Amino acid sequence: MSDLESLRTRAEALRLYGLLAHWPEVGPADWVPPLVQWEEDERARRSLERRLGAAHIGRFKPLCDFDWKWPKHCDRMALEALMTLEFLTDATNIVLVGPNGVGKSMVARNLAHQALIHGHTVVFITAGQLLGELASLDSDSALRRRLRHYAAPDLLLIDEVGYLSYANRHADLLFELINRRYETKSTVVTTNKAFADWHEVFPNASCVVSLVDRLLHHAEVIAINGESYRLKDAQERASQRAQKRKTQRPEAP
Repeated sequence: MSDLESLRTRAEALRLYGLLAHWPEVGPADWVPPLVQWEEDERARRSLERRLGAAHIGRFKPLCDFDWKWPKHCDRMALEALMTLEFLTDATNIVLVGPNGVGKSMVARNLAHQALIHGHTVVFITAGQLLGELASLDSDSALRRRLRHYAAPDLLLIDEVGYLSYANRHADLLFELINRRYETKSTVVTTNKAFADWHEVFPNASCVVSLVDRLLHHAEVIAINGESYRLKDAQERASQRAQKRKTQRPEAP
């Protein structure tokens, strides 16, 4: 394909119909390539802005600032490999397992951001927000619309499964959502519970085995074990404040 044909194809993708209507006269002009490039760049910027707003990632620490020496166990190569986004090509799910405060949500948010800047649609939400919202809908039509909303993105990240316990209806709703995305879209889940303990998260729910089965059938499970980063940071800040107060304390007369 010649450069001019390639340029026309790009203009068609942008739906620049006014420009295309006069293509024989203006196509070879020097000002057309930068015009098309400007339009592509601006649409990409606005698309990223919209998707960032819809994703609800929130603030997060960049993965480059992660203290890899702090966890007792952490597969750094596996986590860094996730950032290539190869798992999205075959709808692989990712499950990040570990105790509170070890960086699971931070990794998930970095993963969400990486997917966004590579053009994917993303939604990040806590399990409590997701299941609370779905369970509160009072009509079947509203529930179906909201399930379609969460089933649609290329990457859905469900944070903090296991921090609360839920009723059977919540378990059924989560199963329905995971089932809709099964083998078609990737889902990332962070949890502080081993799968054998998910019956504590969804007590008496009959679908828990099927839920875990769907989630894990095409999944990579990555464990992060160690002490809480948040507790470490809080202790360090308290120590710094104490030291600052000590140095500012006026000397006794």
